[in-house]
Amino acid sequence: MRSESLSVLKEISEKNVEEKLLVLEFLVRTFALVGDVESCLALRYEALLLRDLKSRTHQWLEVPYLEWQNFAQQSLDNGFYSIAAKACENALLSLKGKSAEQPTPDGVCIERISTEDPKTDEVFETEQVIQKIKKLKECAMASASSLSVQTQTADYMKKRLKQKSMVCSPVLKNTTCVASTLFRNGIKKRNQRKLNESRSLLGWS
Repeated sequence: MRSESLSVLKEISEKNVEEKLLVLEFLVRTFALVGDVESCLALRYEALLLRDLKSRTHQWLEVPYLEWQNFAQQSLDNGFYSIAAKACENALLSLKGKSAEQPTPDGVCIERISTEDPKTDEVFETEQVIQKIKKLKECAMASASSLSVQTQTADYMKKRLKQKSMVCSPVLKNTTCVASTLFRNGIKKRNQRKLNESRSLLGWS
């Protein structure tokens, strides 16, 4: 099914952004139904990147920071740490670019959110959101680093076992050959001894 989806993506490479997004959404839903989480998240990521790229000329395609953040969390939960970290970076860029930043004396950036009633305008501190996304990114990067170390350790152990096997093989082969020779010689001596005993009984010796 993955190979078929790649063929479909190649076929729509020349289509407009709306058609591409529709196809991507269809593939995402399809992979979700069959339980292929990896392909589902990969295609979602492609769709988000496409929207982010085209949002410069099509504002309605803009990806909110919260959508990036949710995607980062889902990627992290499913073990796709590198994608999660990149999604966090995009979330931070989206948040900083979208918000009307107003630095305070202590350096905290705030975003003013307008409501229907101007008198009830509230000031929302985006610094807390930024810190939350940064922590999510740090967690993703730490997990990716840990996974990398585990992979390297596993590869090293496999290499060591292979080297040890190569060293032991000639020794084992020689030991087997020696044992086999001794066993054959023992049988020959035993047979010769029995033959001599038989000849003695028959008075041939």
